[in-house]
Amino acid sequence: MLLFSALIPPPGVLDEVAAALGTPEDGDFRWSTRENWHVTLGFYGEDDAGERGEWLAGRLAGAGAIDLRLEKAATFPGVLWLSVIGTGLHELALKAGAEGEGRPYTAHLTLARFPRDRPEAASAWEERLAGFTSETWTAAEAVLMSSEREQGVSRYRVIRSYELHHARD
Repeated sequence: MLLFSALIPPPGVLDEVAAALGTPEDGDFRWSTRENWHVTLGFYGEDDAGERGEWLAGRLAGAGAIDLRLEKAATFPGVLWLSVIGTGLHELALKAGAEGEGRPYTAHLTLARFPRDRPEAASAWEERLAGFTSETWTAAEAVLMSSEREQGVSRYRVIRSYELHHARD
């Protein structure tokens, strides 16, 4: 099974994203569903959930909660996403294995996929979401998730949760 670790924004932040998107009707886009919105920390590919879960528990032991917010849209080839801003996020992602992907870590929340040969397709969405900024939230939990294809659609499922500790005063 495909595994990855992630942070899941709270419902209020997801409401803000949904309101900013409205009801997208662009036929070139495959929109991610709200229940799949997350911020990937590390992607592991095909892996054993039990072994990866224990590995991740060791890596995240003692990791602190972090304050995050979502901001303006940007793109990778074929992907429209929102930026994720937060002190300590990059370090948390490295602990969770982001360095294993063979490319620099870019924190993001995927909104949609579109044809790679049509980069202009996302321009209107980048403009529309250029001023978007969500409320700030504290990510106090990381999760190990699986990705499974059902009838051509990816479904994500939380396998295990990991508490991120609040700093002591």
